[in-house]
Amino acid sequence: MNRRDALRMMGCGFGSLGLAGLASAEQGPHFAAKAKHVIFLYMNGGWSQVDTFDPKPRLTKHHGQPMPGPKVKTDSATGNLMASPFTFQRYGQSGLEVSEIFPKTAGLIDDFAVIRSCYADSGNHGPSMMLMNTGHQIAGRPSMGSWLSYGLGSPNRNLPGFVALCPGYPVMGPRLWSSGFLPNIHQGAYVPNNERTPDKLVQYIRNEKLTIDEQQRQLALLDRLNKLYLGDGAAQPKLAAGVQAMESAFRMQMEAPAAFDIDQEKPETRARYGDTDFGRGCLLARRLVERGVRMVQVYFGNSQPWDSHEDINSHKHLAREADPGIASLIQDLKAAGLFNDTVVMVGSEFGRTPMIQSAGQLRVNQGRDHNTPAFTTLLAGGGIKGGIAYGTTDDFGYKAVEKRVHPHDLHATVLHLLGIDHTKLTYRYSGRDFRLTDVGGNVLREILA
Repeated sequence: MNRRDALRMMGCGFGSLGLAGLASAEQGPHFAAKAKHVIFLYMNGGWSQVDTFDPKPRLTKHHGQPMPGPKVKTDSATGNLMASPFTFQRYGQSGLEVSEIFPKTAGLIDDFAVIRSCYADSGNHGPSMMLMNTGHQIAGRPSMGSWLSYGLGSPNRNLPGFVALCPGYPVMGPRLWSSGFLPNIHQGAYVPNNERTPDKLVQYIRNEKLTIDEQQRQLALLDRLNKLYLGDGAAQPKLAAGVQAMESAFRMQMEAPAAFDIDQEKPETRARYGDTDFGRGCLLARRLVERGVRMVQVYFGNSQPWDSHEDINSHKHLAREADPGIASLIQDLKAAGLFNDTVVMVGSEFGRTPMIQSAGQLRVNQGRDHNTPAFTTLLAGGGIKGGIAYGTTDDFGYKAVEKRVHPHDLHATVLHLLGIDHTKLTYRYSGRDFRLTDVGGNVLREILA
């Protein structure tokens, strides 16, 4: 410490100092936005397109036969074509076909754009989950929620701009909601939604030793010390982000306990969502969006629950938990006047093969392997044109053939709905400008209302 700094500390000359190097403020929208929030319901593990929202009559007709043409390469050995064990039916004015395992979501299918022509780059869970969550297969990039927080900020200063709900950890864990090289304040706030009480959902939310006034005095002292340290020096973004994080944590004491207390909901409301981790996650997502959180991501469960290698019939049990949560979320967003302000995305990292997975070491031989050339993603609300199917796959649901959609295209579209030009939302790091969509991405204008 030099003499001038010592004198300044002794004289308490804080008034002229600003907290330099504070994490960059949000950039703001590039044009008028149609939506303000995003809820991403993530079916980690890879749900099957041909058993949910992309029916294939020829798959049923050619059940048990080899798929025509040269044998395709898959991650594991696969056999002949396998028909879906589930029936499909047309719903709504749109007449879109939906599997019997999603009856409640099917009743609202006119609210959804069913994107049947998605494709991924890797057949491994880790890289594909990173791509869908962060726009890149390698860990270290900011997640979509972090980009939104960085670009737009959060309407509610008492809650995080981005919340990730999962009962434990999915594959890749916290790297999926990391802020990467963005300031740490944009990191997703992880909440284990297998807990039920606010004190367990958000641990240490209350200070048991200090009152609010005492904490305020403590933070004021830290603020003065930080201003002294940063006053004449270079920017210290990590320190600034840490300061912001502490201030956010302090403010969360005011609002987070109520936001995460689902017991405030009527018993019939909780019953509609379902007494499951995912159902509670969907209910919490609605409550957080109501309070201004920019993005909420709800992972279906730990690890990769939709990874049905052994028996595709497990999708029926998984859908029994997912279906009421998805439908109730859409219904309640409408009732609260938030549906038009909120983009709801439902999907996973890739799909599943139309062929049966060869038995090998599997206990049951009715499963499907990973399928990167085709999978389905649903979008609703926030400027999305509902009741449409976008893109097509081949006759067996193996490969996207028309209007193919990469995760970069999904990200570009979501950003567009929130008023962001995905090519202009950039952050300079390590000598170059980075963005969520890397060097790709096209807005899916045909699905915009």
